[in-house]
Amino acid sequence: MREIIGQVEGKGKRVAIIVSRFNQKITNILLEGALQALRQAQVAEDDIAVTKVPGAYEIPFLAKKLAFSRQFDAIICLGAVIRGETSHYDFVAGEASAGIAKVAHESDIPVIFGVLTTDTVAQALERADLNAGNKGRYAAKAALEMASLAGQWDALLPAEELVAMES
Repeated sequence: MREIIGQVEGKGKRVAIIVSRFNQKITNILLEGALQALRQAQVAEDDIAVTKVPGAYEIPFLAKKLAFSRQFDAIICLGAVIRGETSHYDFVAGEASAGIAKVAHESDIPVIFGVLTTDTVAQALERADLNAGNKGRYAAKAALEMASLAGQWDALLPAEELVAMES
């Protein structure tokens, strides 16, 4: 049996982070966690591109543009959608997750979903806590691990299979 294991190694990796400005008290903490993880994994500062978008709904548009630019090894999508008194939450959370998933399925690089969807601000702050389980940090580590796996499989699969997957 062959076991392919991804590594959380950032040397030479180019990573884009798309972060929502809406609920920025929370998304700024997610961003800080992601940046800490990338730096710890030795991603060079010049290889990290951070772009802020108005809200989580806008993340998939930019994720698609960046994924298909072939400029990055992974894309991290960060946001926080918190339930309110209207159905707006359901539309934003659903469209953000569906849009990010669509880009992830259609592109040939990892596109990581790091958008919190919570009922309360307290729940979002708990998931953003830099000292205990910051989901931005988790998303960055997942991005590097998936980029590692993609690179390993690119080296193992015959070139014609890779071309067929891109079609």
